[in-house]
Amino acid sequence: MSNQAHITPPSYWPIIGSVGLFVFALGIVNWLHKEPLGVYAIAAGAAILLYMMYGWFREVIEENMAGLGKDPQVESAFKWGMIWFIFSEVMFFATAFATLFYIRLFIIPWLAGDYMGHEITHYILWPHFEMQWPLYTTPDPSMFLGPLKTVNTWEIPALNTLILLTSGLTITVAHWGIIRSDRNMALTGQALTILLGLIFLTLQVYEYTEAYHVYDLKVNSGVYGNTFFLLTGLHGFHVFLGTVMLICIWARIYLAHFTPAYHFAFEAVAWYWHFVDVVWLILFVFVYWI
Repeated sequence: MSNQAHITPPSYWPIIGSVGLFVFALGIVNWLHKEPLGVYAIAAGAAILLYMMYGWFREVIEENMAGLGKDPQVESAFKWGMIWFIFSEVMFFATAFATLFYIRLFIIPWLAGDYMGHEITHYILWPHFEMQWPLYTTPDPSMFLGPLKTVNTWEIPALNTLILLTSGLTITVAHWGIIRSDRNMALTGQALTILLGLIFLTLQVYEYTEAYHVYDLKVNSGVYGNTFFLLTGLHGFHVFLGTVMLICIWARIYLAHFTPAYHFAFEAVAWYWHFVDVVWLILFVFVYWI
């Protein structure tokens, strides 16, 4: 049983976070309905969430520096909390990929009359529609125009794949540095990981700009544009969050917050970063390649 000295008062940060999420969601609903309140509610909700994350993380770091995080029960709670968080992210991306697979394997063949029982839908509504992926010609081009071209698999996407795979190596080097009490190795490995994350994001912004202005690949470019920006955009947002986490961990390494025996904050961010790498590999294969 844990020592009573390790028990801290109940935290009010989850309540603040819940309020921020509610305001943020309310803003999105209003924005979708083109209400003027929407943008302000989204900004207010985001501000509350940022305040919650800053305050909560600062409080946890202070508790850890005071030695409270070294309690086995507390450490186990942190690890399981991170495991369940990553599991929720797995389910989140699984839903997005399931949408892609459902469209490619079922919806498009149905609309093209490829499956028995759906020929009449094809011949009456979209007789000129042909099954293809990427979808350059939508069933009804008068409503949604497909893209002129798609992103070349072996240019920026392939380069970004190499960058993320390399970042998995550099963050492992940083981990070795912490385990070996080699502060310079840890700082260098972490800094390189941050740099690679920033390069990835810069290249993705360039890719989006080129896709929008040159290839006419937009969110409203039919179902292909929808799924492309849904999956790559969600992943890019996770890379951005991961890069922010890496920067915070670099600062903590610099301030000598970690020891070879206790550095779970670093491990948690490393787990998250490796998860982002794996998601990108799946995304590269099924969105850019196949």
